[in-house]
Amino acid sequence: MKNKAIIGISAAVLTAGLGIGAVQFASADTTTPTPTPSVTSSAGQGGDHDADSTGRGGRSGAFEKDLTSLATKLGVDETKLKDAIQTARKATRPAEAQTKSSDKTQAEREAARTEREAAFAKALASELGIDEAKVSSALQELRTERQAERAADDKAVLDRAVTDGKLTQTEADAVQKAVDAGIVRVHGGHRR
Repeated sequence: MKNKAIIGISAAVLTAGLGIGAVQFASADTTTPTPTPSVTSSAGQGGDHDADSTGRGGRSGAFEKDLTSLATKLGVDETKLKDAIQTARKATRPAEAQTKSSDKTQAEREAARTEREAAFAKALASELGIDEAKVSSALQELRTERQAERAADDKAVLDRAVTDGKLTQTEADAVQKAVDAGIVRVHGGHRR
C-alpha cells in the first residue's frame, strides 16, 4: 500500500511538472525562436541587449562571471570583449523571421544552434583578432563549466528538498531523471 502511495505521489509530481511545462510552452511567444541556454546565449549571442546591458532578466552576476572567465580564457580585456560580443551579436542576428522552433525536429534545432554558435564564434574571433579555434574552444569550455554548475545546483536543490522532507529520495530521483531528459527544469526552490 505504501509503495502505491509513493508511486501515486511521484506520478502527481511528474504530472504537475509536465503540466507547468506545457502551460509555459503554450504561453510562450513563438514569433521569435528562443535559443537554448548556452554560454553563447548568456555571454554571446542571446537576446537584444544594448551596449550597457550586462545580462538577461536580472542575471547580471552570471553574465559578468561568464564575461570575466571568457576574457581570461581569451587573454583580452573585458571591455573589449563586451564590445566585440555586441558587434558579433549584431553581425550574426538572423535577418528574417525563422520557422518556429516547435515546427522543427530536435535534430534540426540542434543543427541550427550549432550553426549559430559557429557563426558567432567566427564573428567574435574576427572582431577580437583572435584565432577562431581558440574562441570556439573557450566558448565550449565555458559552456561545459556552466552546465556542470547548473547540474550541481539542481542536485543541491533536490537534496535540500529531500532533507527538508518535501520530497522522498525516490521522488527526487524521478525529478532528476526528468531534468536529465530535458522535460523539466529545477529553479532553485525559492517557493514555499
